[in-house]
Amino acid sequence: MSEATVTGQVHLIEPTKSFGQKGFRKRTVVLEQANGRFTNYLPFEFIADSCDMVDNLGVGDTIKVTYRLTGRKWQRDEQSEVKFFLSAEATEYELIKAGGGAKSAPASADEADFGPEDDSAPF
Repeated sequence: MSEATVTGQVHLIEPTKSFGQKGFRKRTVVLEQANGRFTNYLPFEFIADSCDMVDNLGVGDTIKVTYRLTGRKWQRDEQSEVKFFLSAEATEYELIKAGGGAKSAPASADEADFGPEDDSAPF
């Protein structure tokens, strides 16, 4: 499986979440990229022991993430629709520029700010 890289500014660092009896751990870091008229928000999943390496990141930091794409197929039963899921699993990151923001702040409970109201579709 090949790996790729992307650079962006850390927009959000979620707390580590655990799943199942075996303690599967996952932590999502969202990168922000200004891309002309619209801003891209790219979620990357840090899995298992990789969750801990995110502790040193802060919102506003500019990082280069190495990641691999993973995909899954899911179907509730033989008669239901088949669904496919795609994830970007981060394998490592490199700090390009410290942003001076809060280190590893948990997600805010405040409502999200979606900016000015705009009726046009962002795609």
